[in-house]
Amino acid sequence: MTLGRHLRELWELRKGLIASLCIALLAAGWAVGKVELFPPGLSLRSIQIAAADTSVLVDAPQSAVDNIEVNAVNIQAMTNRALLVGNVMGSLPVRSYIMRRARLPAGALLQVAVPLTADFPRELSTTGSKSVTDLLKSPEEYRLDIQANPTVPVLDISSEAPTPQEAARIANAAVAGMQDYLRDLAHREHIPADQQVTLHQLGSAHGGVVNPGAGMEMALLAFTVVFVLSATATLWLERARQGWRQQAARRTVGAGA
Repeated sequence: MTLGRHLRELWELRKGLIASLCIALLAAGWAVGKVELFPPGLSLRSIQIAAADTSVLVDAPQSAVDNIEVNAVNIQAMTNRALLVGNVMGSLPVRSYIMRRARLPAGALLQVAVPLTADFPRELSTTGSKSVTDLLKSPEEYRLDIQANPTVPVLDISSEAPTPQEAARIANAAVAGMQDYLRDLAHREHIPADQQVTLHQLGSAHGGVVNPGAGMEMALLAFTVVFVLSATATLWLERARQGWRQQAARRTVGAGA
């Protein structure tokens, strides 16, 4: 009943209704588009988020996968080494290797969430690092989430980017960039080849969109919220104006008496 009465009041205020619709349409357009000054024009905002994932085995030169002489103690030691490798992936030097391999544009920001442990249940703060719960807040950023398997030396790598191609490229670049870093480090430290950590990617990453239809949903949400607020303001102003008129009329009648 109340909603119907409000809609009827709004329908009678044609100018206010049209103004509310226009403002809501502008808000919907602003939610999915942006104005560019140089060069002048309109373009769509980057709302789509794509994701990709891959896994990497952290191994020794003499692989523990097909060597039955490797015991559980050595497997646990390599699992701890995988955790170390996963955390090093989030460091500034390795991020530069990853960004170069991924061919990210100049000025791009790569956010990295490193593996958590029982000793450090919260993510350590590193430059450029955010929680993966912030993924939907800024779709134009590039993100990596690295998880360490607690029982075997395997790292699960997830990436997010504006397009599926970029997401897959970043996930693959995380492995290739870490390999480049380890290779350069071994060369600088003169580490023999039979003592170096090796990384084996378990399948190439393939990307896909995780929020299809996000642009339409955002535009609809912006339109609805702004229209409701504008319509409410229109009704409130009209009632206030009618109240002022009635009060002025009573004063006029009182003055005439």
